[in-house]
Amino acid sequence: MAGIPAWLRPIVDFALPPRCAGCGGVVADDDQLCVSCWETLDFLTGAGCALCGDPTVANGLTCAACLASPPRHDGVRAAVAYDDLARSIVLRFKHGRRTGLARLIAAAMARHVPSGDLLIIPVPLHRWRIWSRGFNQSALLANQLAKISGHAVDCELLLRTKATPLMRGLGAKDRAKTVQGVFALNPKRAEKLRGKTILVIDDVYASGATTNACTRILKRGGATKVIILCWARVIRAIG
Repeated sequence: MAGIPAWLRPIVDFALPPRCAGCGGVVADDDQLCVSCWETLDFLTGAGCALCGDPTVANGLTCAACLASPPRHDGVRAAVAYDDLARSIVLRFKHGRRTGLARLIAAAMARHVPSGDLLIIPVPLHRWRIWSRGFNQSALLANQLAKISGHAVDCELLLRTKATPLMRGLGAKDRAKTVQGVFALNPKRAEKLRGKTILVIDDVYASGATTNACTRILKRGGATKVIILCWARVIRAIG
């Protein structure tokens, strides 16, 4: 717990011991996972669909969804598959206000950061959502990834100009409709895009509607390549 004097820490740890971000069991330090939860996470290798990275598709082939509707972005990379454990971690991070989990999550995402010159930006939240939550979880992850990788980061280049409802339970078409016209470039920073590779950071990749909408604006503004990097991605069922 940040800000606690060293002499008081043993007392606080005894009364309120650090808890695993996954199962809630006692761990050695704040914002960690127990060994069991860490080993339970389904870490993704990055192999899969040539366009979206869906790991259920043989490496280098293109999945049916991308053949039917090719994404605007240039690939999706994710640290883990979205399951009950990954969901529990991201809910504690976003809604449980355990912002220190940004370090743990970003460390798992860092191995998927591309090499070369690129600019890291987060998927933006509308100001009303930031006021109610207190932070943008994607911006916290973007800043942590910038520290780890040494790449530049800009959390104000892409803006969300309209508030949108939560998209939980919506299908792909309704999600895409919901985010139409909600993103825009900050005119004071837009020159940074020209000719750049952009790494867009989000917490969870589901249908791709939000990141496709972001990619559209970024490429229109001059970005040559846009790659998506997230903590967890929803894996489509086979069959």
